Amino acid sequence: MPYSDVGPLKIPDGIPDEKVLFLSDILPTGYMAAENCEIKRGDTIAVWGCGPVGQMAIKSAWLLGAERVIAIDSVPERLRMARDINGAEIIDYEKEDVFDTLKTLTGGRGPDACIDAVGLESHGATFDAYVDAVKASAFLATDKPSALRQAIHACRKGGIVSIPGVYGGFLDKIPFGAAFQKGLTFKMGQTHMMRYMKPLLDRIESGELDPSFVITHRVPLDNAPDAYKTFRDHQEGCIKVVLKPHPETVH
Repeated sequence: MPYSDVGPLKIPDGIPDEKVLFLSDILPTGYMAAENCEIKRGDTIAVWGCGPVGQMAIKSAWLLGAERVIAIDSVPERLRMARDINGAEIIDYEKEDVFDTLKTLTGGRGPDACIDAVGLESHGATFDAYVDAVKASAFLATDKPSALRQAIHACRKGGIVSIPGVYGGFLDKIPFGAAFQKGLTFKMGQTHMMRYMKPLLDRIESGELDPSFVITHRVPLDNAPDAYKTFRDHQEGCIKVVLKPHPETVH
């Protein structure tokens, strides 16, 4: 098998599978998103999207020294996890104006860095988000970048916008003039998985990090289609599903 000696990472004995399961996916993605923020002592980081990647970005921002982390979403169970487990301040974008609230929370300055952990399927309660939804449904647009627009507007002058959220096509009405005038730095791209897997494994092995907090559902592999629907429709407080090949191991 080509490159079979490149990708695999040997896991030390005694570490439960669920602690290392996300080393090849959401954990490095969230960590790289936070690392791209170039976090310094005293920094405030805002994270759009409290799904699995967003939760890992929040956790990673704390690990890298953030003083405050503010999480933005509208799904109650995701906001609860961000607040109660990950210690973030939260904004429900369906109940509060994100821009105004972030300005208030940061003394009018804006976050030092903003993470868009949403990507092309962004939802929102603003006019531009509704326009995005209509255009996408009519096949007039590929992406719905309302979270990215908010991040650009909210980020402080000279700040960083980190984008782990996936975009696939042409983005409409991006406030690039605002980004230019504020001198923002953009960092984005596919996650460099091999760069992060071993260092993050070391953090897990030392007890500094346990990504399994994000798991809300464990189901047999045969139930994968139903589990995906549960996740997609935000049912049963579902945030992250682990599929078990052997039903007897589900608990």
